[in-house]
Amino acid sequence: MDNVLPIREYLLVGLISATLTFLLTGLIRRGAIRAGAVATPRARDVHVIPIPRAGGIGIYLGVVAGMGLAHQLPVLRRAFEYSFDPVGVLVAGGVIVLIGALDDRFELDAWTKLAGQVMCAGILVLYGVQWTTFWVPWGGNGESIGSLMVLDRNQGAILTVLLVVVMINAMNFVDGLDGLAGGLGFIAATATCVFSLGVLWTAGGYVGAYPPALIAATLAGGCLGFLPHNFQPAKIFMGDSGSMLIGLMLASASISASGRIPYNAWRATDVVGMLSPLLVVAAVLFLPVLDLLMAVIRRTRRGESPFAADKMHLHHRLLEIGHSHRRAVLLIYLWAGLLAFGAVAVTLFDVAVVLWITGVGLLLAVMVSLVPRLRSRNHQGAP
Repeated sequence: MDNVLPIREYLLVGLISATLTFLLTGLIRRGAIRAGAVATPRARDVHVIPIPRAGGIGIYLGVVAGMGLAHQLPVLRRAFEYSFDPVGVLVAGGVIVLIGALDDRFELDAWTKLAGQVMCAGILVLYGVQWTTFWVPWGGNGESIGSLMVLDRNQGAILTVLLVVVMINAMNFVDGLDGLAGGLGFIAATATCVFSLGVLWTAGGYVGAYPPALIAATLAGGCLGFLPHNFQPAKIFMGDSGSMLIGLMLASASISASGRIPYNAWRATDVVGMLSPLLVVAAVLFLPVLDLLMAVIRRTRRGESPFAADKMHLHHRLLEIGHSHRRAVLLIYLWAGLLAFGAVAVTLFDVAVVLWITGVGLLLAVMVSLVPRLRSRNHQGAP
């Protein structure tokens, strides 16, 4: 097989997902209002008027359309012929959207949702979406750095379930400002797709790279198509049906891309190549998981349930510093983009150059994030 990347096909699939999501979300908004799936303002919320939710249904339908098209394309059909990952994501995604839609309407308790999340992660495992190999920095010989740890089915299943559940809840927790979860989903999915295409190129057409690229491309398209309806001021929220779907699909794409990567595509001494799957996964998950961990620590220290709501998430803190709603969202986009695409670039380009550019970008992001607070101090110190 020639080493040609099917970039146009993936772009077409993403565009179809985006278009259908955009067109259907308006209809879903009217249906959510009639069904009573409306978010009324609470003390921890930023919005001040009732807004319909369950927009995740539109994202899911866009994903289904994109994958349906991919199944008819002669090149991308390989994602279905050599793996059950896309089908597993469609089935598990459909279940998680149903659970989220029920929560959007009836507000399920936290333990019921957690049980549903574990069930959906189990569905992914049944369809083969799980880690099989894992690079560790020990156990190497004179010609190699580190070694590969081969996971049995039970170990891979446990690791997969943990990662999926953590990512679902992380995206659920971070969904607090208009356009935030959708934008983060788009950025992370696009970075994962680029990484998968890089693996496809490096490994000379490795068929295992087709499914994660397809999962990520359809998710990126769905998030992009939803954003015009959700960016501040939002006309509809994605609700738990959307945030949990994004978390599940991001985890699935990351596992599919990294859990069965062909490590023989890199030299035994290529540490960056060996670490690249972990770097990309860590970068994609960093912001939402960090926010989740901080929330759990904060609430347990107060003697509350880890699932108790508060108004101290990362996006709330940016608002407290003095950023506007849109600027806070764009700043989080900036942080997520630098981390995710910086990690992907490390796997594709010169490491030193990428680290310098990413470091400068992160420094600028820190300065921009602190501007309102610095201005406030200057005004206070002025005579």
